[in-house]
Amino acid sequence: MNVFRRAATIAASASLAVAAPAFAQSYPMVPGDYVSVTMISIDDGHGLDYAQFLAGMWKDQEEFAKSQGWISSYEIMANVDKRPGEPDIYLVTHMKSIPDAAEIARRDAVVSARNKMTDAQMEASSGDRAKYRHVMGSMLLQEMKFK
Repeated sequence: MNVFRRAATIAASASLAVAAPAFAQSYPMVPGDYVSVTMISIDDGHGLDYAQFLAGMWKDQEEFAKSQGWISSYEIMANVDKRPGEPDIYLVTHMKSIPDAAEIARRDAVVSARNKMTDAQMEASSGDRAKYRHVMGSMLLQEMKFK
């Protein structure tokens, strides 16, 4: 009985190995850029506070990342018809690839040196915004392009 089961498993595996390349050739899409989406809720009365942060420090950081080739573009999307429990805005960043841990650490060091801020200062700055800005979550998506 084991011989029959093993033969069936080998036959099934072989058919998948042949089918996978054929499926890949017929699939009408290819992977594209990655898109990071961060969902932000802003307390009433603090829209201007957060808009000033976005137009200043956040935009500067995104432009720097773009100049380094770390991202290809970024945008802010407002949730015009917000329903209960949904974010006010989405911060969207497009990138060609996802860096590994060593590259993330290297980039963090570059940004810290550029900002002339210690990790503690950067944390404190983020903590100040956390009084009225709430990160509701994030998503990492990948664009799918037609062949």
